[in-house]
Amino acid sequence: MLETVQEIAIYIHRFHNLDLFRQGWYQIKITSRWEDNEKISFGTPARVVQYEAPDLGSGNLYGIWRIDDADHSFSTHPFQIKYARQDIHLCMMISFILSPGKFEGLSTAAAILKFELMFSPNLEDGVGLQAFLDASPAAVHEFRIPPKALSGLHSYCPVHFDALHAVLVDVSVHVSLLKAASYRSASKVPSNSGSPGVIADESCGTSNPEASGVTSEVAKNVAVVKALLTACDILLEELQKFSKAVGRAIDFSEAKMNNPTLLTSILQAKQLGADVEVSGEGKPQNGLERGNGALDLHNAEVLCSLSKNELMGCYHSLGDQSMYLWSLFLKFHRDNKTKILEFLRDAWAKDRKAEWSVWMVYSKFEMPHHHINSGSDESSRRGVHRRTASSWQLPDNPPQTAATRADLHRKSIAQMRINNRSIQDMYIFGDPSRVPIVIVERMMSTTRRTNSENSYLRHVELVESLTLRTDSSGTVHKKSAPQSNARVLKIVVFVHGFQGHHLDLRLIRNQWLLIDPVAEVLMSEVNEDKTSGDFREMGHRLAQEVISFVKRKMDKASKCGNLEDIRISFVGHSIGNLIIRTAIADSMMEPFLRHLHTYVSVSGPHLGYLYSSNSLFNSGLWLLKTLKGTQCIHQLTFTDDSDIQNTFLYKLCKQKTLGHFKHIILLSSPQDGYVPYHSARIQSCQAASNDNSKKGRAFMEMLNSCLDQIRANPSERRVFMRFDVNFDTTAYGKNLNSFIGRAAHIDFLESDIFAKFIMWSFPQLFR
Repeated sequence: MLETVQEIAIYIHRFHNLDLFRQGWYQIKITSRWEDNEKISFGTPARVVQYEAPDLGSGNLYGIWRIDDADHSFSTHPFQIKYARQDIHLCMMISFILSPGKFEGLSTAAAILKFELMFSPNLEDGVGLQAFLDASPAAVHEFRIPPKALSGLHSYCPVHFDALHAVLVDVSVHVSLLKAASYRSASKVPSNSGSPGVIADESCGTSNPEASGVTSEVAKNVAVVKALLTACDILLEELQKFSKAVGRAIDFSEAKMNNPTLLTSILQAKQLGADVEVSGEGKPQNGLERGNGALDLHNAEVLCSLSKNELMGCYHSLGDQSMYLWSLFLKFHRDNKTKILEFLRDAWAKDRKAEWSVWMVYSKFEMPHHHINSGSDESSRRGVHRRTASSWQLPDNPPQTAATRADLHRKSIAQMRINNRSIQDMYIFGDPSRVPIVIVERMMSTTRRTNSENSYLRHVELVESLTLRTDSSGTVHKKSAPQSNARVLKIVVFVHGFQGHHLDLRLIRNQWLLIDPVAEVLMSEVNEDKTSGDFREMGHRLAQEVISFVKRKMDKASKCGNLEDIRISFVGHSIGNLIIRTAIADSMMEPFLRHLHTYVSVSGPHLGYLYSSNSLFNSGLWLLKTLKGTQCIHQLTFTDDSDIQNTFLYKLCKQKTLGHFKHIILLSSPQDGYVPYHSARIQSCQAASNDNSKKGRAFMEMLNSCLDQIRANPSERRVFMRFDVNFDTTAYGKNLNSFIGRAAHIDFLESDIFAKFIMWSFPQLFR
């Protein structure tokens, strides 16, 4: 029976330290295997290429790369991490050979790539370094290559490991199907090899199980030939695509068949491929569909009618062709590694929105144009003219409605068969039903409605294409592109919540830096251990901290070239959002208001706790006010003054703070019992709508003031979005945090999957 193998080439380009807390020596260990619960079948290292010589003189690299014969793993050079945002350019390629083995023909299983981050503390003279590195991995990340992709895959594959080991390893993965005979019997790659420029090849022995019958064996051989034909088509198509992207022509003059007399038969097979029916799901690929790796060959009369020698000739001819194209591709990739990596990274970013849409539910929500009023307004009873109330109706229990909607979607995902040709991150695809569900609400103002379903997304894309330029008089001009020597200084300020730490929002910060690596980040520390005081004092301290940071970065940027514009964005968690708004209202921030860009509120109590339904949490607030006299809690609950219209939060809502931002993003969760759902979303609630007292009217005035700021004029370009994040509550278990509603509030800080979904689906808002 004819045999094939899968070769998986893994290019390890760069190790970028985002957020490793420990200095020391690190190493990346890679293994490959079939996804098989019965017996683990590992891939075998076949070739190693150091396509750029490592900078050993820098002292950041030590030792050599290794291949472990025991577990068939490959390990990079150990490298030293000394500081944040440090780059180590590894510039290596390792390929693994996976033999179908027990599958008796083409594989029907997926392949698993396992990346392990090995760690060792700093040691003198490297004594015992490798022993430390081999002890146990600090973090593990796996990826799955589905069966559909094993005939041909070329993808960017960023490795981030986990929340405690936030790094970015720039990796690209390339897979092709080759004939087993292409690999000569040879010894393994020496496990102590590691000099730059070495290319080592290893054969992959495959079993040749006996077929149960002649008909079965012929069908399997035909399937192998057609699979090789498909692999050649994919390789040729990808080579042409890369050639166009790089702008360099590829010489295919040597890509010819060893036996020209078989060309007619092969062309017949290629033509036949367009009429072959398949089982399973999938889209046509070069006239041939594949479903679960199995082909329905009942229409393959031409290939089946070939003699054994003719079929063998086709097999060898196609095998030689695919091997030549594969070698040509690997060389072309090494010669144009930078441009190809950029091309693959851009394609990966574009594809993520479609892939991650499984966990995102999109809906349009009309933002009320008219002001919202309470159910019974005194002014209307007295006959005084008032603005028309909106017909905007809320469900009886918005948090429960949102949670139920997400739960139904989660159940549908559990029954869904996610079967595509993209490499799958097992941190997400390992258990899809445990991944947060994000409900996206695209807010539309009635004054700017359009019949186009995609008008909102086109508006978001339009924002990215425009830059703002401010002259000496403060006038803002729009232009299509910045000057060639101009620079836009982008600053992002992260503000923690009550009794928080300046690194609380580090996971969201890391995702932001992945999207916009040139952004300057300020993790606010000025209010650490001081969040029990007056919001005015906290806001003033934050304003001073931000202005000092911005001026330092402006001075530095001005020395490097023409400073075209400044974009200042804010991200706040919990009461950190009120601290941000208070800082913006501070008079000392006035010169910088025209530079405000994106505002991300992560579960912020913008309307306070007037109508909080969590009685247990309300009791905790009462204790903080009574026993500790916490000033900010008095302000949050509107007890800092006997007249609600003189309270701090009422006055803050009347000040223009949100209206200065180009993009406003509100993140909330119906599972969060620490912040009222309506307060985080800046919307009304049934309790307020039915409240005829002065408190109810004051709440509606605050809400209207905030919505007036958010509501964009027709001439303005403002994006306003709400994201409901619904975490998997089964992971909480029965504990105090879940009982009091704190678990989801903290999940915003301890999980980054929701941030990854949101930020990579709408990257224009974060650049």
